[in-house]
Amino acid sequence: MTHAAKTPDSSKSLYGGITSRRITVRDIAAAKERGEKWAMLTAYDAMTASVFDQAGIPVLLVGDSMGNCHLGYESTVPVTMDEISILSAAVVRGTKRALIVGDLPFGAYQEGAVQALRNATRLVKEAGVGAVKLEGGERSAHQIELLVQAGIPVMAHIGLTPQSVNAYGGYPVQGRGEEAAQQLLRDAKAVQDAGAFAVVLELVPAELAAEVTRILHIPTVGIGAGPECDAQVLVWTDMAGMTQGRLPRFVKQYAQIREVLSGAAREFAADVVGGAYPAEEHSFH
Repeated sequence: MTHAAKTPDSSKSLYGGITSRRITVRDIAAAKERGEKWAMLTAYDAMTASVFDQAGIPVLLVGDSMGNCHLGYESTVPVTMDEISILSAAVVRGTKRALIVGDLPFGAYQEGAVQALRNATRLVKEAGVGAVKLEGGERSAHQIELLVQAGIPVMAHIGLTPQSVNAYGGYPVQGRGEEAAQQLLRDAKAVQDAGAFAVVLELVPAELAAEVTRILHIPTVGIGAGPECDAQVLVWTDMAGMTQGRLPRFVKQYAQIREVLSGAAREFAADVVGGAYPAEEHSFH
């Protein structure tokens, strides 16, 4: 007697599946087990987040990348807990399905585990996020461990860690060379052992990222880390063509929203100057 092969339950998939509740870290772990790839985008406001949520993006990161693309800073370093908390709450309010991950900004966890717990708790209680993210491998393992023990899911972030831009002197690829590769592997294992439910790999050689993905039982989220990661993340303003200037090599633009908005603004202004707006149908009597 032969048995038909089991058909994967598409209702459990992160993209195009779960619709009746928030996605959780258990769903993320299950996706790794069945080999499902998934996408993550950043979001910083309720309206944009609602668009991505309705599009089926399963995980939204309220990243400290808001410093560069939303708040007008030159780097992520100046971003404060107040800013992260306010915008995280907005993203939570604008969504129904996505797992919302709030970033812990520079200075919010480096003092140690107690500081990390205090600020992560704030994001969970005040903003309503389902998880937090922090940078660092072995150096942040104790913070991750305490947060997880307290019931706060943690997404780790290794490789290029933008909060360390002043120490790096820029944004160089990480993990090149045997010594650097071994350190990245140690960092990956350290955050997994500490209890992180996923780990972002940023600006890491594709071959090294593939090895990390193979040896870890938690998902890897790539950004400039090649195609073998379990998931991929982009800053939404890069992805959608809002960002001005030179973009990183790993960015693929899927729209030119800046041009669309600019055209709409020019058309509006021309209508106002020329008297075409408001017309009779836009007026009250």
